Amino acid sequence: MIVCCKCAHSIEGIASCCPQCGWQAPQIDGFVAFAPDLAHEGGGFHADAFERLYAQENRHFWFRVRNDVILTLLHQFSATMKSFFEIGCGTGYVMNAVAQHFPHTKIFGGELFVNGLHFAAQRIPTAEFMQIDARYMPFDAEFSVIGMFDVLEHIAEDTLVLQSAYTALQPGGFLICSVPQHQWLWSNVDDYAKHQRRYQRGELEQKTRDAGFTVLRSTSFNSLLLPVMFISRLLQRKQMSSPDGMGEFNISPLVNRVCEWILRIELWFIKRGINFPVGGSRIIIVQK
Repeated sequence: MIVCCKCAHSIEGIASCCPQCGWQAPQIDGFVAFAPDLAHEGGGFHADAFERLYAQENRHFWFRVRNDVILTLLHQFSATMKSFFEIGCGTGYVMNAVAQHFPHTKIFGGELFVNGLHFAAQRIPTAEFMQIDARYMPFDAEFSVIGMFDVLEHIAEDTLVLQSAYTALQPGGFLICSVPQHQWLWSNVDDYAKHQRRYQRGELEQKTRDAGFTVLRSTSFNSLLLPVMFISRLLQRKQMSSPDGMGEFNISPLVNRVCEWILRIELWFIKRGINFPVGGSRIIIVQK
C-alpha cells in the first residue's frame, strides 16, 4: 500500500492524488518526489559523483563481484519475488542486474538525489523510479524484496531506515543489505564519502533484529583482499590532504583482473554456504 504523505490514507500509485485529501507528490526533473527539499542537496553523499560511478561500475572488480553475491542470495532466498525495490539505487547498476536475472519481477528504484535517477532510468527504462528519503518512506506492506547496498552507512538514523524498510515490506518479505565493515579500516576515504560509520561485526545483525527482522544469512565480503585493503587504508590515514574518494576505483586493468579473480574465489565459497567472519564489507539477508 502507498500511503498519502499528508493524511496517511492509501493512494493508488506513487503519482496519484489522494482520494481523501487531494494531496499529490510533486515531480522534479520528471521523477515523483516524496522528499523534494532534499532532491539536489540532501547530504550524506556527493551528488556529482553519479556520473563517475556510472562510467566505472561496469568494469570495476568490486562492483561486478558484489552484484554476483547479491544475485546469489536473491536466488537462494527469494527466486520467485514479485517486486524488488532498491533504496538508494544510485545509477541503477544493481537494479539492472536484478532485472536481467529476474525478468518477471517488477522493479522499483528510490534515490534521494535526482542526479542518480537520470542514470538509473537510462539503464532500466522499464523500472519505476522515485525520489525518496529512506527514513520516511510512504509504503506499508508494498514490496516482496527491498535492497540497500552501501547506503545505510551514509545515514545517521540507520535504525529509522531499517524500521521504515520493515514497514514497507510485505509479510514474509526480505531485506538484503550490504555495508562497509570494521571501524579499524576507517580512513580519509570514508570521510570523503560522508560515511557515518563502518559497521562492527554483529552490529547490522542486531539492528535488523531490533527492527523486527529475522536474520537468515550474514557473511563478510572482500575478505581475501582484506590485508591489502588494510595497508591501503593505513597509508591513506597518513595523507595530509583529503583524497579523491573515487581514487580507489582508478586501478590498472591488470590489477583489476587479479582482484576480480580473487573475489570470485570468495564467491565460490559463498555460493556453497560458507560465511566469512571478517572482510571489508558485510552483506546480510533478513526476513520480515
